[in-house]
Amino acid sequence: MPLLDRIIFVTGNAGKLAEVQAILGSYIKIESHGLDLEEIQGTIEEVSSAKCRKAAEILKGPVLTEDTCLCFRALNGLPGPYIKWFMKGIGHDGLNKLLAGFEDKSAEAVCTFAFSEGPGSEPIVFQGRTEGKIVCPRGPSNFGLLLGWDPIFEYEGETYAEMDKARKNSISHRYKALEKFKQFLETYNKQEE
Repeated sequence: MPLLDRIIFVTGNAGKLAEVQAILGSYIKIESHGLDLEEIQGTIEEVSSAKCRKAAEILKGPVLTEDTCLCFRALNGLPGPYIKWFMKGIGHDGLNKLLAGFEDKSAEAVCTFAFSEGPGSEPIVFQGRTEGKIVCPRGPSNFGLLLGWDPIFEYEGETYAEMDKARKNSISHRYKALEKFKQFLETYNKQEE
């Protein structure tokens, strides 16, 4: 295994790229490449692994893919890995209306990164979770219409959209998953020294 000093993060989303670079950028060189990858139906881990496998085949090198889920406790984890499609179809207001008949507004933000060394390499999954609740939208949508649920996910009194980037990058589900990936990289690269 060669030393891993650069990786292709598969995203066309400038907001996600900025967060990953802010968290990992001083540790490893992050290049980005936007691919429109088919998403299978399945568990969070199955969806993430399948996307990573396909990206490694296409890009022929070490890749990192990311899936973000928003899981409502009252709906037994839905919308989960399908949040992108729920956002596109019903937006912030629709997501709030899904919970209108429930007292329980709790939710879990889940970020799953999958890493592959390249074609034929089985992906390794790194997951971070942050507990919060769903609220009426507050603050700007930093990721655009399709993925911008930051204004409705509240953690300790502030929505993700209301938080400054430094605070969000120190407590978010994405940060927690990337911390696990950083620990993996340390072990991975020590094997090469």
